[in-house]
Amino acid sequence: MLLPDLLRLASDSVRRARMRSAMLLLAMAIGVAAVVVLTALGEGARRYVTGEFKALGTRMVIVLPGRSETSGMQPGMFIGQTSRPLTIGDARALLRISNVERIAPVVVGSASASVAERARDVPVFGSNRDLMVIQGFDMKQGEFLPSGDLDRDQAVCVIGAKVASELFPGRNAIGDSLRLGDRRFRVIGIMSDKGRMAGIDSQEIIVIPVSAALALFNSESLFRILVQADSREAMPRVRTRVEDIIRLRHQGELDVSVITQDAVLATFDRIFTALTMTLAGIASISLLVAGVLVMNVMLVAVSQRTSEVCLLKALGATQRQIIALFLTEAVLLSLVGAFAGIVVGLSVNWAVGTVYPKLPLITPAWAYAMAILTALFSGIGFGLMPARRAAKMDPVVALAGKR
Repeated sequence: MLLPDLLRLASDSVRRARMRSAMLLLAMAIGVAAVVVLTALGEGARRYVTGEFKALGTRMVIVLPGRSETSGMQPGMFIGQTSRPLTIGDARALLRISNVERIAPVVVGSASASVAERARDVPVFGSNRDLMVIQGFDMKQGEFLPSGDLDRDQAVCVIGAKVASELFPGRNAIGDSLRLGDRRFRVIGIMSDKGRMAGIDSQEIIVIPVSAALALFNSESLFRILVQADSREAMPRVRTRVEDIIRLRHQGELDVSVITQDAVLATFDRIFTALTMTLAGIASISLLVAGVLVMNVMLVAVSQRTSEVCLLKALGATQRQIIALFLTEAVLLSLVGAFAGIVVGLSVNWAVGTVYPKLPLITPAWAYAMAILTALFSGIGFGLMPARRAAKMDPVVALAGKR
């Protein structure tokens, strides 16, 4: 029996038993779709987090107040309880490191922004001019914060495009004033929709000089200090020098956390890769369940196709050919179900991506291969027992029992 004959007989059997075939196709499609969707969610989460950290800029060393040992929480999540806060003096000292290209001290808070009768709460970031380059901000109009001494308290601000449209509808905000808390600031620039800060879109924020932010929030502590090295190779040396200077300024105690962007990205990449693999493994279990269904349905099919099997054996078909016939049918159903599942999974990814456009749902190539191979081996493995049972049937005895 040649391969075209096996395919023709298997196709005829699939068409005749439409309900049985539909059940097997549905089971395989659901299993493969689960693999496609879950791996896309894991990969999408990894890409999103990686993109957020890359938005911090390149060649970045981040200085966070507090250590996990002293603050009892992960550095960077909240400001730890430290005996000595990060100050503008610390930031100024770090700028003297030879391989440091620029630094940006950052203060973070929230305040009510108002213009006449219009008001809204906005995230407020205090920093300096270098923040624009480090964070990759792009100006839509005007200019970013002026250069100058970090201690200089200037009443100017740069606002996001969305803030400008809400507080200054129908007019140009450049040169106009707004009130933040109990202070007034003159708008000197409007940022476009490029760049993010601490996971917040630049359209939604207001940036003011760091000294003005400390006065606005009545604080002496910086949220963090962003240090940009002049090359990637210099980052380990810059990190060591940052720790040495902070230890010296804080009376011999290293009460800050100094992390590099590459280290954070590598950690999150490993975490989300493991998560994606775990999700793929969980989804693959549904393919094994589909394989069990294949076995049960095909065992029933063997008893229903006794006449067909016996006729083939009477015409000279060998046990190997009978096994090949049943396995061909199982493989055909598994492959069609797998490709149908991929289509369903991609449709779900598209729907979720439409609702949540910021989450990049992209199924990795290995997930497609794994889903198809798992479906194929599941169909073959669980279809082998019914095939062997059919091949061992004695035509005379089987037909006699059928009567």
